[in-house]
Amino acid sequence: MSVGIVTPQKMQFSDPLPLRSGASLPAYELAYETYGTLNAARSNAVLVCHALNASHHVAGTYADQPKNVGWWDNLVGPGKPLDTNRFFVIGVNNPGSCFGSTGPTHLNPATGEPWGSGFPVVTVEDWVDTQARLLDRLGITQLAAVLGGSLGGMQALAWSLRHPQRLRHCVAVATAPNLSAQNIAFNEVARRAITTDPEFHGGHYLLHGVIPRRGLRVARMIGHITYLSDDSMEAKFGRELKHAELTYTTQDIEFQIESYLRHQGDKFSEYFDANTYLLITRALDYFDPARGHGGSLSRAFAAARDVRFLVVSFTTDWRFSPARSREIVKALVDNKTAVSYAEIDAPHGHDAFLLEDPRYHAVMRLRFDHIAREVGA
Repeated sequence: MSVGIVTPQKMQFSDPLPLRSGASLPAYELAYETYGTLNAARSNAVLVCHALNASHHVAGTYADQPKNVGWWDNLVGPGKPLDTNRFFVIGVNNPGSCFGSTGPTHLNPATGEPWGSGFPVVTVEDWVDTQARLLDRLGITQLAAVLGGSLGGMQALAWSLRHPQRLRHCVAVATAPNLSAQNIAFNEVARRAITTDPEFHGGHYLLHGVIPRRGLRVARMIGHITYLSDDSMEAKFGRELKHAELTYTTQDIEFQIESYLRHQGDKFSEYFDANTYLLITRALDYFDPARGHGGSLSRAFAAARDVRFLVVSFTTDWRFSPARSREIVKALVDNKTAVSYAEIDAPHGHDAFLLEDPRYHAVMRLRFDHIAREVGA
């Protein structure tokens, strides 16, 4: 069952936000959604952190957009693993995004023009701090859990390090303690596709009335390849041709996989902001909690000893491989921190965290059932 029709909410913040870079974000706005009911003890709140191209729209639909289903609707809702009959679930859109919270397409109060590439660089830690401010406004001093997958999982980990007293459980899915050189390389190629698009105009394309769609298309195609496993691409497309016979062209589509990637790129370029893509991939690159502790992840996670963890990975995820999740688990074990680890044998690659795999959902349901009993939900 779905949470049904939902309405996005906005929260204004007049106090500047100090950023990790040393800059600050002046007065800003956060878009968010909530599902379920906050109990009298305010103990059943769960924060869901979104990944690169997602938003605060975690579950349900909008009255005027019935096909715009929340990106984790299969996991969040009445009777689902994260049961909104028991939990008060909060989804927040991060600053720098293009789905309602203050970002590059909004007006810079200092200039009266869109921020564009002048929007300050934000990090995972900066996002966590904005989420904490929102929770303060909502009167929630401690979360039952913080949950996220991929980049959202990094935010969940950052919560356990920056505000360990404000969450009971951290559920980090298909994530990593930092990006590998290969992952940074993929992000850089995607960024260069955008910044070398003639319509980019140094990031101030809105002032020119254009959008660097070609760069966005290529960036999305690159990213999408990394989200899928070789097995899933082979099973879905193989070497299937677009037409009955080869047409011997270097420009047009020959294979169905090419058609699929072009479709994904075209669709993405219609709704996502190019500067947002640059900002979010850079936030991915910068996340590295061990950096401030001499490269020791174990020392970094000493701050989270009182948080209980569930770490989940997927065997065919080569973007954030199980080995990276096991690094997190080892650091937690080194600190004698309570941690459970599930490695799901799923064929879907990185995107498995978004899909309805019964084994994966069983793990999630078991953990949230336990949390519900713990907080009296």
